[in-house]
Amino acid sequence: MVGAGPAGSAAARACAEEGLSTLCIEEHGTIGYPVQCAGLLSASAFAECDVSKRSVLNEVTGARMFSGLGGELLFDAGVTKAYVVDRCLLDREMAENAANAGAEFCLKTSACGIRGTTLLARGVCGREEIPFRLLIAADGPRSSIARMLGLQRAETYLAGVQAEVPHEMDPRYVELHPNASPDFFGWVIPVSETRARVGLCAREQAKDHFDRFIARYGDNILHLVSGVIPLGVMPQTYGHRALFVGDAAGFAKPTSGGGVYTGVRSAKHAAAVAAACVARMTFDDESLRDYERRWKKDFGRELDIGMKALRMRQRMTPEEIDRLCRALNDEDLIATIVEHGDMDRPGALLRKLALKPALARAMGILFASGVRQILTG
Repeated sequence: MVGAGPAGSAAARACAEEGLSTLCIEEHGTIGYPVQCAGLLSASAFAECDVSKRSVLNEVTGARMFSGLGGELLFDAGVTKAYVVDRCLLDREMAENAANAGAEFCLKTSACGIRGTTLLARGVCGREEIPFRLLIAADGPRSSIARMLGLQRAETYLAGVQAEVPHEMDPRYVELHPNASPDFFGWVIPVSETRARVGLCAREQAKDHFDRFIARYGDNILHLVSGVIPLGVMPQTYGHRALFVGDAAGFAKPTSGGGVYTGVRSAKHAAAVAAACVARMTFDDESLRDYERRWKKDFGRELDIGMKALRMRQRMTPEEIDRLCRALNDEDLIATIVEHGDMDRPGALLRKLALKPALARAMGILFASGVRQILTG
């Protein structure tokens, strides 16, 4: 295992529970640091992590959307839909659970090459040669394992910047600001009633967009983080005795940028395939292909829908986004969003909204046909 983020630790735990001899190397000296995540997990993603609530800082029941041109929208499910977490604590607990299941961890150790079935590593113990039967790559959006094996990586990368600031807001609601970035959106995540995480993602000039966005929240920045989000799954997520999980495979959700849900789900599929391969002692690409079948059946369709929705959003003007925000501020549409909205699986909600005449009338025929194309194309 290379990488001890949520996907890597989930894979390590699942492999160890399958009775496999499992070693996870992590290039940093502390698991969970540096933080490169907004720290907002859907209820489903948090459940997949299988951890206690000691990392939870706040629970969110809904969201507000602000177009920046006057359009506003509020929806509240009345029950917890997402958790604001301390990612350091979350990542460490997941690694602890993996270690308790029998996995070994080696920190301050990075992969520097692959020779046959030997991983070349360097770190606190100097240069090492680590033999393996199967390698699970959970080494992030710019996966060094993919590069070493000559496999094509994700097609698009977004740069994300986020600051934690003093800010009074209703802790029940995340704020979404779609016009804060021309490529994605901005967010304000309540850590408490008086503290928030403010950030955005963009393909280019992310720092410039962020500086303009953060200016409205004052200049008292308590903590600043940045990171990279891969969008678009790598063409092949297996090969050469390796399986790619989480951000290393490009599994971040195009609609939100979140990668914990798909990362942990993919890790569990990878562990199941690893156990089957070890039992048969077959590690050829044909044996590994089952991993791709598994994750595609699980969430592949949702990633595809999400990517098409993102491309459609990137073609929209600020005025069109404002019109959409105003159109969605309808009692029936809000009820539909509350009932069918799912941060991890947006397809069901898009299908329901595509059938709403009120939305088609407000946004026009081209918008309605575009949504249908996302679902059927």
